[in-house]
Amino acid sequence: MIVDGALATELERHGCDLNDPLWSARVLRDAPEVIRQVHRAYFEAGADCAITASYQATREGFMRAGLEAGEAEALIGRSVTLAKEARDAFWTQHASERRPRPLVAASVGPYGAYLADGSEYRGYADLDIDRAGLADFHRARLERLLAAEPDLLAVETLPALDEALAIADLLATAPVPAWVTFSARDEGHISDGTPIEACGEALDGLPGIAAIGINCTALAHIESLVTRLRRVTELPIIVYPNSGEAYDPETKSWHAGCAHALAPCDLADGLPRWLAAGASAIGGCCRTGPDDIEALALARQARMPG
Repeated sequence: MIVDGALATELERHGCDLNDPLWSARVLRDAPEVIRQVHRAYFEAGADCAITASYQATREGFMRAGLEAGEAEALIGRSVTLAKEARDAFWTQHASERRPRPLVAASVGPYGAYLADGSEYRGYADLDIDRAGLADFHRARLERLLAAEPDLLAVETLPALDEALAIADLLATAPVPAWVTFSARDEGHISDGTPIEACGEALDGLPGIAAIGINCTALAHIESLVTRLRRVTELPIIVYPNSGEAYDPETKSWHAGCAHALAPCDLADGLPRWLAAGASAIGGCCRTGPDDIEALALARQARMPG
């Protein structure tokens, strides 16, 4: 399966100002039609699955920005509606093609995304929140996203296993499955330092968890992380790394990453290595765009017999 690429990167390219604690969720309120356009562009590029603009969309975050609770909940639901509208319009014109009907995955970003302080890339050791508190934070948004009827949930960029387990408890009776992906600091550990193998072992076999993987992580780390996960879980593995640049959460800016002679240079270059290591769904995260997804789709097509 090919997952789409970065939403925020494309929104900025379309002129949206994301310099805001709400980040891309701000566009749900200010320019929803642009979100629909970006989803459509990714489907046209070859994506089999769109991730919604709800990564940083929480009731708490919207209310902190001055919205009423009802407005906040409506915007969270709108994130799913926009992706479904883009998918359905695309499918009306492309249903006869030899490809599956694309899916819509409702993004569930981490607690750290709401804080907007970079903690989704380091974990919560310095914060006063436990597993129960994390479950309380995620519960209302999950309910609102599920009410909008996505095809599945994309629980993504988690820096800590405790957060994954808190959400997994809430997903046990959910009407649609979820994937859980972690941000990683190196070739063997997620952002808070937990070995990736511990994450695979803990989530393997839990009800509601349909896949596990890595996102928002350097290209150089992906192959090793997939290999380590495959040793401990039978779950499908999904990866959608960054383009290769490095993010500084303090300055909220991107810069050229460290050169790594053995790392793939882009998503299409990484495709055969990640598939061989055990991944079965691949896409792009920060700083990737429709061109990257199109190249990925062409690389997949070239591997198909006939």
